[in-house]
Parts: sequence; C-alpha cells; structure tokens
Amino acid sequence: MLNNLHFSLVDRNRIARTYHLRWEAFRMSAEIVKKILVVDDELDTRIFLLNILNASGFNPVTANNKADGLKKAVAECPSVIILNMMMPGESGIRLYQHLKQDETLKQIPVIMLSTLDKDTFLKCHNLYGYRQCKAYELIDKFMEKPVETEDLLAAVQDLFALGHV
Repeated sequence: MLNNLHFSLVDRNRIARTYHLRWEAFRMSAEIVKKILVVDDELDTRIFLLNILNASGFNPVTANNKADGLKKAVAECPSVIILNMMMPGESGIRLYQHLKQDETLKQIPVIMLSTLDKDTFLKCHNLYGYRQCKAYELIDKFMEKPVETEDLLAAVQDLFALGHV
C-alpha cells in the first residue's frame, strides 16, 4: 500500500513535469522572436546593433562579410537583414544582389547602411558599373551611418507594420 502511494506521487510529478514542458514549448512557439541578421565588417557597428536589437526584444545574428552573411541568411531565415553596403572585398552590394536574385531570400526586407547619403551612393555605384542591378529601386530602407537608435528601431518596426515581414 505504501509503495502504491509512493508510486502515484512519482507518477503525478512525472505527469506534471511533462505537461509543464509541453506548456513551455507551446508558449515559446507562440512567442515568435523576430530574427534580424546584421552584416557589417566593422566590429563596433556589429556590437552596437547587436545591443540595440537585443534590448528591443529581437534575436540578432551577426556576420562580418558577404560569404558569412549569405550563409547565415540561408541558415537562419531572418525576418530582416541590416546590411552595410560599403565593405572591403566582396561588398555588401554583391550580397544584396545575391539576396534579391535568390527565390527564397528575395522576400526578406533589407535595411541598407552606408556612410554615403542615398543619392551619392547610387551615383557612385553607377560609375563603378553596378548599373545592371535594378534591385536598388526596390530598397526597403536606406540609412546613413552612424545610425540613430530610434531611427533604426523605427525602420525595423515600419517593415514589420507594413507587412514586409
């Protein structure tokens, strides 16, 4: 009789633990965490953006070059990509082109960051032979560096509110 009582207490604990774990899994799946990929070659900028996005409830993922950014865009399926356009070597422009040419990635909105203003940026890249990329006309958001915290968060929220994400 004592063994049956002990056994039922163990069973009750096991059942309670199972339901608790199932409830936690359900609760976590209901809270969709919005993942944002930050691609920038400057460590300071990556850390700055990572801190802003973390503090605002987003799940930031970082990459420091085009190859890593493309790999993480495919693997992580972010809701938004924040991309520095002026990176050494394979620039952010090439990554942007790859993103917009890929069937699964082209739907991800991109916030472009550049030290140049938008008009100068477009003129420079036309001079350097990037005319073939008509995707610039589809830029979701263009922001000048250094970016203000409030402006960046407003841009991200606008993309979510407009249904781009």
